[in-house]
Amino acid sequence: MAFRYRLQKVLDFRIKRKEEQLQEVLKAKNEVDRIIGLIELNRKEIVSVIQIMHSAPDYRLMDSYDKYLKHLYEKEEELLKQKAEAERILEEEKQKLVEREKEVKVLEKHKEKALETYREEEKQAENKQLSEVAVQKHFQKTKIRKEEEGEDN
Repeated sequence: MAFRYRLQKVLDFRIKRKEEQLQEVLKAKNEVDRIIGLIELNRKEIVSVIQIMHSAPDYRLMDSYDKYLKHLYEKEEELLKQKAEAERILEEEKQKLVEREKEVKVLEKHKEKALETYREEEKQAENKQLSEVAVQKHFQKTKIRKEEEGEDN
């Protein structure tokens, strides 16, 4: 009889939940990376505006450059807040993933112990069966020997 783990459905469910949580972690990581990319783009924009501002021949546009720079700095602050929030969410998702992995490991360890127990029981049953066969052969041999001795006498 083949080994059948009685909690296999629970184990499969937990593995599925772990994989779903891994996807959530990846989504959160991608969001953090996306925001970091936006921050870098914003900083490059700030640098380019500053360079244009310094090389601009018409000083009448300085007020516009200042307003645009102020807007870019505010945008950067907002992006940094979004990044911090996204990183917090990423850490929460990672913690959930760790919990899911623990749940799976517990059941996998339980399954391994159940399999070892099953194998040990199978081995004992096989040894018992072999022992019974050996006892039957021994009695048959002694019976045959007694019959042969009886014919010789």
